[in-house]
Amino acid sequence: MNFICSKCGKLTPTHTPQASCSCGGLFSLPNEFPKFEEKLIDKNEWSLFRYRAFMNIEGESWRDVTMGEGRTPIISFGKDVMVKMDYMMPTLSFKDRGAAALVAHMKEIGVKKCVQDSSGNAGVAVAAYCARVGIECEIYVPEGTSPKKISMIEAFGAKAVVVPGTRDHCADVCREKVVTEGAYYANHVFNPFFYEGTKTYIYETYEQLKRVPENIFIELGNGTLFIGAVLALEHLLASGVISHFPQVIAIQASGCAPFFETVEKQLDHLAEITPVPTLAEGIAIGKPARAEEIMDMIKRHNIRVVTAPEEEILPARRKLAARGIYAEHTTAAALAAYEQYCKIYGATPDSLLSMCGAGIKSDH
Repeated sequence: MNFICSKCGKLTPTHTPQASCSCGGLFSLPNEFPKFEEKLIDKNEWSLFRYRAFMNIEGESWRDVTMGEGRTPIISFGKDVMVKMDYMMPTLSFKDRGAAALVAHMKEIGVKKCVQDSSGNAGVAVAAYCARVGIECEIYVPEGTSPKKISMIEAFGAKAVVVPGTRDHCADVCREKVVTEGAYYANHVFNPFFYEGTKTYIYETYEQLKRVPENIFIELGNGTLFIGAVLALEHLLASGVISHFPQVIAIQASGCAPFFETVEKQLDHLAEITPVPTLAEGIAIGKPARAEEIMDMIKRHNIRVVTAPEEEILPARRKLAARGIYAEHTTAAALAAYEQYCKIYGATPDSLLSMCGAGIKSDH
């Protein structure tokens, strides 16, 4: 199997230690799968790898990696809203989807050590799955990251490096180490195997509901869940199992909303912003590496972008808790954004929100 450069189209074998193409373009993976049919789901496998017929998964290393991630329930949250409890995973966040697929690839190609930058959840997930198969890893996190996430990273035997400054600066510091030391970059944004895991969010939703909700709200920072979800929805549409593309609504933090600004101002390039501190740390990304890819998806599918008012995040968290859902701040921003969306567009029935991270991770 080969990576495909999103910039120049060059093919590079997927066993490469390179983080990106020699031209600087980011890698993507082939998008050639059989039509989505329920008979191709491996119903004897109780993890997201039950959908491996629709994933770029090589070899059998996934069997050593999986911890039963995925298969998270969808529950009601009022008459118009359902929530998918995606923090019901081994490391308490949806990032386990991508980490399981990425680490399965790393084990398959013989990676011994990796580095990654993360606002927390992705770092925790990669550290856990690396620990499971004996891959050494080092996680770079920006200052302000929840101490509980750092504790989890270290509990799995990984080294946590706290970098002063913004989330974007943290990524720059980590990538410099990749260049200078040649470490394998197990990054959830650069490495497209991560999206092979996050695609399963949609496959699961379809299998569970036997349909896709009309309105799907997805938190958008670097785009790990967003890109995977759009790829899977495109696959379902091309397979003829859904008749139309649903209304996808991307959620950004009001203090760090480059895609919202780009759409609002109808710019041809990603808006340059200066992020301000936000409780929604998981989506506080000012310069997403896959901005062009994300903007193309937004335009192609008429995806709307809405911001979560900062002052409404904690009240939203309390509303979730009052219904038995203990969510982290970034996840609570999804409910705050949904309410904001309803103020703009009116009542929005048949909506699905992702409960991306557990509340115990952001009690700081």
